[in-house]
Amino acid sequence: MSGSDPAEQVVLVVDFGAQYAQLIARRVREAKVYSEIVPHTITAAEIAARDCAGVILSGGPASVHAEGAPDIDAAIFDLEVPVLGICYGAQLVASTLGGEVAHTGRGEYGRTTLSIIDPDAALFAGVVAGQADGSSDDTASVWMSHFDSIATAPPGFEVTGSSPDAPVAAMQHTARRIHAVQFHPEVLHTDGGQAMLEAFLYDVCGCEPTWTMHSFVDTQIETIRTQVGDAKAICGLSGGVDSSVAAALVHAAIGDQLTCVFVDHGLLRQGEAEQVVETFRTHQQIPLVHVDASEKFLSRLAGVTDPEEKRKTIGELFIRTFENAATELADARFLVQGTLYPDVIESGTPQA
Repeated sequence: MSGSDPAEQVVLVVDFGAQYAQLIARRVREAKVYSEIVPHTITAAEIAARDCAGVILSGGPASVHAEGAPDIDAAIFDLEVPVLGICYGAQLVASTLGGEVAHTGRGEYGRTTLSIIDPDAALFAGVVAGQADGSSDDTASVWMSHFDSIATAPPGFEVTGSSPDAPVAAMQHTARRIHAVQFHPEVLHTDGGQAMLEAFLYDVCGCEPTWTMHSFVDTQIETIRTQVGDAKAICGLSGGVDSSVAAALVHAAIGDQLTCVFVDHGLLRQGEAEQVVETFRTHQQIPLVHVDASEKFLSRLAGVTDPEEKRKTIGELFIRTFENAATELADARFLVQGTLYPDVIESGTPQA
């Protein structure tokens, strides 16, 4: 890891097509470390360019043996960047680096007892509970969700945990700072799961718990201000949380250099369009162009019953209406859009 400012450290969560990536990213941020979700098609060169503190390979619905299963650039493991593989991510670590992932025919689902072979392993330090008699309980209840299992760890890896149907339920390569667990530490059902993630973030990656949403906002405002300079920007505002937050953030950075375009398509709740205009023009004092296109939208949708056709009709007309409004703001050099991780994923996270 580079010697970058701890406030700028980022841990990349690689998405393999399931809901796990979003939860992992959330847990990392709860540990006060900034995280971003990236597609599994990201290359080693792209990760190197990000100068990130660590990489977490998330779980996924596929089998590493399945044709077309999501893969990863193997050169990522040679970057000397700490890696944590979780569930599918752990199996990918094993299969890529010379271990064996077997079709055992005996999957594990739900709560499972993990036998901790090495209580001093990086992820387990502090997790093993001391008992009243002074002995230690070298087991933990963890949440499993897998069919294939890592049968043999890759060369150079130490097996640090096992379960009844997963002989390699946890493993580590200390020198290369690569760790992998067959279970899901990000879910609340895993005892000490957050402590395991924090051990990876703090002890392995060297991150400091300094990130907060407040510091993120300050950083982003400065970044936007530097990027835009004295240019003008236009924002497509729907009144929803994502575009509203984006508009407020950019306005805090560049003030009246930003103009929002609010397309009223007539499909909002009663009084909502007026509320959006009042909020942004009066309370936020953000320049706003209000385009009342409700009659045009409702006319175009008349007689349309197929949901998919409705969606396409609304989307196409919205874009054309926004473009028409934007022609009067031709001096704008930047387009502002707000979106969420689910939108990005539903828009087509690559699966192979």
